[in-house]
Amino acid sequence: MGLSRRGLLAATGAMGAVAAGGPAAADGPAEKRRGRRVRTGFDRLAADGYARLAGERVGVITNPTGVTADLRHVVDVMHADERVDLRAVFGPEHGFRGTAQAGGSEGRYDDPATGLPVYDTYRLSGQPLADVFTASGVDTLVFDIQDVGARFYTYIWTLYDCMRSAALAGKRLVVLDRPNPVTGRAALGPVLDRAYASFVGLEPIPQAHGMTVAELAGLFNAEFLAERPVELETVRMAGWRRGDFFDATGLPWVPPSPNMPTPETALVYAGTCLFEGTTLSEGRGTTRPFELLGAPEIDGRWAAAANALELPGVRFREAYFAPSFSKFAGRTVGGVQVHVHDREVFDPVRTGIALLVTARRSWSGFAWTQGGQWIDKLTGSGRVRALIDAGAGADDVVGAWQEELAAFRRVRRRHLRY
Repeated sequence: MGLSRRGLLAATGAMGAVAAGGPAAADGPAEKRRGRRVRTGFDRLAADGYARLAGERVGVITNPTGVTADLRHVVDVMHADERVDLRAVFGPEHGFRGTAQAGGSEGRYDDPATGLPVYDTYRLSGQPLADVFTASGVDTLVFDIQDVGARFYTYIWTLYDCMRSAALAGKRLVVLDRPNPVTGRAALGPVLDRAYASFVGLEPIPQAHGMTVAELAGLFNAEFLAERPVELETVRMAGWRRGDFFDATGLPWVPPSPNMPTPETALVYAGTCLFEGTTLSEGRGTTRPFELLGAPEIDGRWAAAANALELPGVRFREAYFAPSFSKFAGRTVGGVQVHVHDREVFDPVRTGIALLVTARRSWSGFAWTQGGQWIDKLTGSGRVRALIDAGAGADDVVGAWQEELAAFRRVRRRHLRY
């Protein structure tokens, strides 16, 4: 990974529509003037004097997003508090302190700031991860990581794996909730077929799940881990509403991963991340990852074709850029920049599909990477790729998953807590 940790201290239910089972609420002008701030699960845990952790040896599963409102890391705060017997930290993809790029982690080391042992959870699951929990000597695991609301963002599967392995190791798990930054109004997109399970999707949830991590934990435990559920406790937020985008929460944004720099990135990510499964750049190596998309020889015809669809809440600008790393590093490529002008009606998944369809029709060099295996993992089956290859339009592709999505929404309703 390069830098050493030891050396570094709306037709388908648009994102703005109310999904079945989830009430939406918007802040009024007076409420915004008062500066309402969401209190995270950690805020409420600490305000209660860490009573839920009393007498327990504690390990924390977290990354740089596990911060307080004044940007202190929760591990540093808990380590300094005599009421918490904090024994270990567990880091996911990108690491506890966040020094690793995509597909990397920090390994096992002792944290210079606290002296605590840091264990690597990335790509561990089942009994091997349970053995790590056992070796750490903790009784209770605390999960505190900011998610971005997409099935293929790996932190929710770190949560899932930790739940499975904690049950095997006989450990309790406490999930501290944080906002879904793109609201919790709607579940959108295709539902994963288990035959395509991978670390970017292990269980049948849709591409944009519209839930918080604590809600997902409850769903995982009841629906997917029912034969051996973990002893689970969740600490809800106070003041968060399903209709809140991240800028309504009053919380600081800490990039959950190197290519998720802003909440605006998260807004489009559930759709445009699909370009990872193509020969086009998804904007990694630029200042606007997942908002800039392109490849050599693409010109303004793609933006024109995408704009002709008149998708709700979004326009596309002909754009040229040179990624500093990843696909086409150091080369100037052409493509589009995604500009969301009305996030209340913007549907990221429909937009991502429409961009795939128009890119394939506009550029002769369009192809799937890894023979289509990666796009199939991202979309959760081979169906999206097959339909696009057969010439289907965006409406036909989106229509193909509506029945399974409706079924998931009925399940989801049982686990919503806000």
